[in-house]
Amino acid sequence: MENTGTLAIDLGSSSTVVAYQPAGGSPELIALPPYSCQNPPLIPSLLWIASGEQAKPLIGRQVLDAGLARSNSPQLRRDFKRLIGSGGPGASAAEAAGALLLEQIWAAKPSEIKPQRLVLTAPIDTYRSYRHWLSQVCSQLDVAEVALVDEPTAAAIGAGLPPGSTVLVVDVGGGTVDLALVTLEGGEGRAAPIAQLLRFAGRDLKGSQQALRCARVIGKAGLAVGGRDLDHWIAAELCPHLPIEPDLLEAAERLKCLLSSQEEALVIYGPAGRPPLGLRMGRPQLEALLAERGLIDQLDGLLDQVLAAGRSAGITPKHITAVLPVGGSSQIPLLQQWIQQRLEGVPLRGKRPVEAVALGALALTPGVRLMDVLSHGVSLRCWDQRSNRHHWHPLFVPGQSWPTERPFELVLACSQEGQTSLEMHLGEPQNEQRGEVVFQNGLPVLRQRRAGASQVRAWEKQPAAIPLLPSGVQGCDRIRARLSINGAGQLSAQLHDLQTDSPLGERLLGLVR
Repeated sequence: MENTGTLAIDLGSSSTVVAYQPAGGSPELIALPPYSCQNPPLIPSLLWIASGEQAKPLIGRQVLDAGLARSNSPQLRRDFKRLIGSGGPGASAAEAAGALLLEQIWAAKPSEIKPQRLVLTAPIDTYRSYRHWLSQVCSQLDVAEVALVDEPTAAAIGAGLPPGSTVLVVDVGGGTVDLALVTLEGGEGRAAPIAQLLRFAGRDLKGSQQALRCARVIGKAGLAVGGRDLDHWIAAELCPHLPIEPDLLEAAERLKCLLSSQEEALVIYGPAGRPPLGLRMGRPQLEALLAERGLIDQLDGLLDQVLAAGRSAGITPKHITAVLPVGGSSQIPLLQQWIQQRLEGVPLRGKRPVEAVALGALALTPGVRLMDVLSHGVSLRCWDQRSNRHHWHPLFVPGQSWPTERPFELVLACSQEGQTSLEMHLGEPQNEQRGEVVFQNGLPVLRQRRAGASQVRAWEKQPAAIPLLPSGVQGCDRIRARLSINGAGQLSAQLHDLQTDSPLGERLLGLVR
């Protein structure tokens, strides 16, 4: 039986994560042998372009196993992600390497997995050009829907942060350290972030008017030092008289990873033609090495740049919702301590630093669908207990997308003593030029400007009144209505009688426009 669902690919500078969520199931990382490593099943972002027309490229783990990861040959492709979409020197070669990696990953997915949707991640700083590149890469893939999310938003959602958060992302990748202060879409009544569709129902949407859906970057700073450099430092510290070879670097990386969870670690390294060596290091020794190499001073400089940009935008450390470490090397205790010391009191959310982006991308896509928008608003005539008169209460405004994702809840009061029914009197606001249309999540939304009360034209056909048994008491809350717009464009209401504490079921109130 085919397993349909959503496949997420997070192309990283050093490692690429592939995750899958079956329809109605839970997300999980998937292994793609022989490309992926184990525990967790990550694919090193490495390619070896073999010579000859019939020769197959080596991908990920295959490059490591062949001992080619530190080769100076132009056949080795690594660190290509940061050049994709840049338009600068090397961009074309980087985009070709990235395309080959994605195509090989897609071809290597288990045969029982036939996803209906592919979701990919993109960096914010090159989002527009990166999106264009991905559209071209995915044009030949046999998948009905392709969606795109920006990496900080995906990482924050994957770590469980709510829309509207202000997040400091500390990304310690294989070749770089990047700090970014970003605010996520949504919050305070605004729409939550969702993925941006590149293809829907087999139809290419690159010519659509979807707006860019990205977290807003407040400040960003980076350093061309990453996890691989730390491996070099460890290897040079422990084996100063040995050449830096791929096997030695792999042993140093394993040692580094072990020291993230224990105070002291031992790794056996067997150089070719020589007796095995035991590489031993304690956490204090590693921390002294990183400090000696100037890593902490460099991080202080990056943080100062980012926080200065935040202050210019009116954002101080107290406004930061959380710090989000991503990348495997971000789990080094010294780096975590540095974050907590420099941003005391700001929560640290780094339980799943490597897979958070891919899992967040899955979380942002299950409900993605094309949605229509209202041309006209809808208001309901309600009894206002304070002014002791009826007034029109707006339910949905022009530009509201539908079907609606969440119901709008309203409590209705009786206007008369002994009232035996309650009317659901609906109308369309006429003075709608008081708003301006903006785009949120790629959909037009009306942002209201404060002005005088708008005139409302009542619907020609009104829904039937709600019977009240027992009769109502003037000024008392009586009916709770949860209003929404379904896929057929019908305004519906789930009703509950507050006096009798009993559900009254669903009512279809009429078509919206």
